[in-house]
Parts: sequence; C-alpha cells; structure tokens
Amino acid sequence: MKVAILHDYLNQFGGAERVVKVLLEIFPNADIYTLLHDVEKTNGLFAKNVKKTSFLDHALVTSHHRALIPLMPLAARLLTADEEYDLVLSSSAGYGKGINVKGQYHVCYCHTPLRYAWEIDYLKNLSITPKGFSQVFTYPIARWLKTWDKNAAQKVNLFIANSTFIADKIKSYYGRDAVVVNPPVNLSVFFPESGSGKKDYYLMVGRMLYFKGFDIGIHAFNHLQKPLKIAGNGPELKKLQRTAKSPYIEFITNASDQDLRLLYSNAKALIFPQIEDFGLVAAEAQACGTPVIAYEKGGIKDIVINKKTGLFFGEQTPEAVIAAVKDFENMPFNRSLITKTAERFSKERFKKNILDVVKSYGIRL
Repeated sequence: MKVAILHDYLNQFGGAERVVKVLLEIFPNADIYTLLHDVEKTNGLFAKNVKKTSFLDHALVTSHHRALIPLMPLAARLLTADEEYDLVLSSSAGYGKGINVKGQYHVCYCHTPLRYAWEIDYLKNLSITPKGFSQVFTYPIARWLKTWDKNAAQKVNLFIANSTFIADKIKSYYGRDAVVVNPPVNLSVFFPESGSGKKDYYLMVGRMLYFKGFDIGIHAFNHLQKPLKIAGNGPELKKLQRTAKSPYIEFITNASDQDLRLLYSNAKALIFPQIEDFGLVAAEAQACGTPVIAYEKGGIKDIVINKKTGLFFGEQTPEAVIAAVKDFENMPFNRSLITKTAERFSKERFKKNILDVVKSYGIRL
C-alpha cells in the first residue's frame, strides 16, 4: 500500500511532530511531503521519509516561517507528487491538509483548524504585524486564509480530531464531523520516577509563546511566594524572566525528556492556565502521576478529571490560579490512580485507534 503523510512543516520537534513520528511507526515506508524541513531541528528523524518540500524550504524561512504565512497556501498548492497514493494521511494544524498530493482517500489528523484564519488574535500578535495597522493588515489576510482553509477541508474524506475541543471546531468551521483520537504519550519515557523527591514545587512546561499563559502563572506565584519551576524556551523567555519577581521562581531552558520526567514526578502539580488544542504536557504530567491545576477550557477537558486527577479553575487570571492552588493544597490526590488513568494516552492505543478508525471507513490497509 502506497501511503503519503502530509505535514505543515518540520522545522521544530513539538507535539505535532511527535504524532508524525508515531504515524511513521504505523506506516514506516510512507513518503512525507512538507512545506519546510530542518533536519537538525528535527534530529534527523524524518530525513529518510521526506520525499519533497515546497519552494519555501530555505534556511532563512525555516527560522522565520511565520513571516511568510500569506505564502503558505500557495506553497501547499504548488507542492505536488509525481504519483497517486492509496492513502493520503495529513497531520495538519492548517496547511498540511492543503498540500496538493493526490490519493484515493484522504484522512486528516487535525491538531487544529488554521488558527491564523479563524482566530484573528494569532495574526495580530505576530511580531511581523505592523504596529498601529494590525486590523488593516490582518483582517484581509485572515479572510483570505479562512476561504482557503475551508476549501482545503472539503477535499478531506475523513477528519480525526486530537480532542473533543478540536472536533467541535471542525464542526463549527468546516461543517464536518470528526472522530476523536487523542495524541500519544510515550509511556516508556513519561512514568513516575522511583524515589521521587519531596514534591515541594509547582511546575509549568512548554514553549514560551504569548498564548501559553506563563505570565498568568508567574503573576500568581509572585504573590504566593511558593516555589515554581518553569521548563521551556521560546520568544517570550526574556519577557517572562523580567516578569518573575519572586526568588522562588526558577527557569529551566534545556530540559531533556528524562529531565522532564523527573520534573513532572517531583512536582506538587502542573500549572496549566492556557487554552490548548489538546495539552500534551498535561498528559505527560498525568502519566508521571502528577495532578494538573488547569483552566477549564480546551483540550484539557479530555485529560483531567476534576478533583480526581487534577483541579479546574474558571478564569484565566492570576487570582483564579492563586485560589486554585490554595484549594489544591487542602485536597488529597492518588498519584497511582492518576498514572493509571493516563494509560489511555499510550502510543499503542493511539496506533490501534488510528487503524481502527481508518478501517471502519472501509479503507483497506
């Protein structure tokens, strides 16, 4: 069976790229088509499978790809294959599903509909947006991207959403139903570390982007004066470091997966004030037996069971985080039970669910 995997761009190794890695375990001989490919930043994991990239695939672009958002749909349309595939499987947060590779059946694993089309704040907060002209600059781009994204979605035969939250967006934006298959967590990497420490700190993890809510957590812990470790890196790092006034807030910028396992295992709880499509770091924390204190919106509702594996709060404010932390410290949590509930995110279950869904729609593998 000839399989093609389409992916937006391979210029980093985050949650979406981890999904592609597991898809390749299901279809190891699949050809990958992607707009950009940075071998070094993806640790060479996809090099032998990448068949073709777009005209945008240059070193300068891979490091500053958001500056060329308006060109991405064109790049996807012009990226074609010399052959037709039995199955096209796109891993898409926007452009991947629009790559012009033909197949008898197109299954889209959707991380999110294209944010820059449907959620204008993502465009307005880009560093490339001219100051003082954000609305004039962004609204026409967003309208055009919305039209393109909706048209690209109609060429998909079957949508698989990474969370109930995203399935609802697919229905709202595209008028399409989607089956939910949560992303995989590598349980051979993320598990409770034996001999864990005193669990005397709270933890935040992720790429430091403006919408991730790190500032909310930092403001809360400036007030609480409790230990908070923040693991991650990104464009907001220096700004966030300046925001941190408490001596109990520590930044860790180069944590490996093994480091993260220890950080998760030894933390009192993961602080999660953002809205995520799914929330892979929260699922990893749960796999390590760690409760999650989270804003009750987004994909996190597929992960946390309120007052059983974590605690929800209802507003994206430092005050809400402060109140939730105080409530949390008066509640018991069974870490073994938390680890057990996270088994539903195993890589093996993900693979089985993907294959079961594809087969249930009559696709012969």
